[in-house]
Formats: sequence, structure tokens, C-alpha cells
Amino acid sequence: MKKLLTIGLGAALFLGGCMADSSSSNNNTEDNENTEEKLEEKVVIYSPHGKDILGQFEKRFEKEHSNVDVQWLDMGSQEVLDRVRSEAKNAQADIWWGAPSVMFDQAKDEGLLAEYKPSYAESLNDSHHDEDWMWTGTSQTPEVILYNTKEVSKEEAPKDWDDLLDEKWKDEIIIRYPLASGTMRTIYSAMIYREDPNDPTKGYEWLKQLDQNTKEYSANPEMMYNKVAKGEGSISVWNMPDTVMLKEEKGYPFEFIIPESGTPVLTEGIAIVKDAPHRKAAEAFYEFVNSKEAAKILAEEHYRIPTRTDVDDLPEWIAETEIKEMDVDWKVFQENEEDWMKYWDENIKNKSKEVKE
Repeated sequence: MKKLLTIGLGAALFLGGCMADSSSSNNNTEDNENTEEKLEEKVVIYSPHGKDILGQFEKRFEKEHSNVDVQWLDMGSQEVLDRVRSEAKNAQADIWWGAPSVMFDQAKDEGLLAEYKPSYAESLNDSHHDEDWMWTGTSQTPEVILYNTKEVSKEEAPKDWDDLLDEKWKDEIIIRYPLASGTMRTIYSAMIYREDPNDPTKGYEWLKQLDQNTKEYSANPEMMYNKVAKGEGSISVWNMPDTVMLKEEKGYPFEFIIPESGTPVLTEGIAIVKDAPHRKAAEAFYEFVNSKEAAKILAEEHYRIPTRTDVDDLPEWIAETEIKEMDVDWKVFQENEEDWMKYWDENIKNKSKEVKE
């Protein structure tokens, strides 16, 4: 069992823009220009984190850096990757904030990211950053089975992945459309991987059976949340932090089951886009949203489990939650995920329904 408790000791993170040394009145003009250089007037963020987190950190960052306009686009992590790819010759984004590490590895291999080693590097375990510092981990995300407590009791709820294939859940499962979601791509790929990473046939068969029980693939997370909350379906698969947030903050009748056989635990990350047009502002934003203060805000208000090992006094649900982590070779994930998901989309999605029609 793995306890997701990230505690430790560390020095406080130094944040802030470049400031002039006012201790001497003899500094020359060139020195003053260098030390007083302002950040660019804007920074552009691509992120799947949603308007609540993005809006909050936009305001906090702009309060500290009054000359910088934070502009963000909220979209699925796969959509971010696709967009960064399409803009590779003329980068529009500065920061990509939020996606599973395998997606950042893929972007790294395609030459889409820029190296940046942050000031808090020593507070990260080796597994929570790229070896060349093309990305760093911001949070840990266990995947879970989500259910509507008004429709399904704790005793009845699926206890493991294979339970989702039981006929009693036919047309009770509503799933976020996987191809646009890093969370869902990871869950689906994990189902293939655990069967046999060298031969996806058994995994594809498993997903075919899940498709038979799936009522709908929702276009975005909010649609999935609302439909499950209303009882249009009673079961989904998603991540633990969002499930806790929806229950605590929005009053949704949600609870989660940690699969007994083990679950993939994602490292969510952040990266600077190659040739970012506002590099200095990008670095400042990167540091800002990964400070110890920001990590505590994200844990307490947005239910994110930090990767930094020097953040103390975390919420009880983080400190006391025990997870059986699936043993995953993330390199294998990276190499195969695209093909696995393409096969699912072309050969499995909704095929059981088409046959009946």
C-alpha cells in the first residue's frame, strides 16, 4: 500500500521579479536597467485545470505582477498537446499547465518543450521531474471508480476494474470522451497494459466489454459530472482529487472506490513551451503556481496532492489516504498510448450499439 503523504522539511521558496539593489546610490544606468527589467506584458497559459483554478491564479499572479496580463485557455490535455503541435513553428502559448507526465514526455520527444530547472528542484523526487528538466510534476493523481451515492450504495458499488463489466452496470456508466482527456487515456491504457503490454488484444477485449455497458461518452468533464449527479448514469471512472472536490465543494452525491487490484497514479506536470514568446513571464508564472503557498492552496481548496516534499500540514484526506499503486512502466505507456487509443476510437467505441441497430 502506498500512502500519499508528501511531507518534509525545506527552505521557503523565493519568489518575485527582478528588483534593483537600492543599497547603493552609485549603481550605473546599465545595472539598473538589468535589475529593474520588467516581465513581458502578458503570459499565455494552456491548461485543463478549469476556470476556478485558472481564474484564481490569474488574479493572484496579476496582483503580484501588476504589469502582466495572464491569458488562459481551458481545454483537455490532449487538446493542449494537439494545439502546441500545430503551433510548433509559431508558438502562441508560454506555459502548458496540467497533463499526465506521459504527455509531457511525448511533447519532449517531439521537441515541443523548453528546458527549465525551477528554484524548488531539490524538493522533487526523481520520479516527479524530467531528467532534462523539460517538465516538473505539480501533483499526484490516483484514478478511481466514481459512483452516485443516491443511486448506488457503498456495498453495491464496483470494488475493482473488472466489476465494471458486470451486466448490472449496463447503461449505468457515463464516461468522459477518452481521446480528449489525459485522465481517461491513462485509465484506458492502464486497462490494456495490465492485461499484457506486449499484446493489446486482451486489453481491447476488456474495453469492448466496458463499451457494452457504457451509456455515453461525454464531450467534457462537466457534462459527465452533471449526468452522473442527476442519475442519468450512476457510475464513472475519473480521478480522486476531482471526485473529492465535487463532493465537498459542489455538493454532488459522489463517492469513490480505490480499485482493489491497484490503480495508476499519475504525475501531473507543467512545462514551458519551446520558443515561448514571453519567456520571462512564463518562468515567473511557473515558479508562482508551484510555490509552497500555491501547493497548499491547491491542496486545501482544489484537492490537488502536491509533489513537493516540503509542504506541511496537508488536508487529512491526503495524509491518511492509502493507495495500492499499479506498477506501470510509463515509458511503455508513452510508446503505445497513441496506437492503443486510436484502435479504441476506430474499432471499439460504440460498436456494440451499432451492431444492435
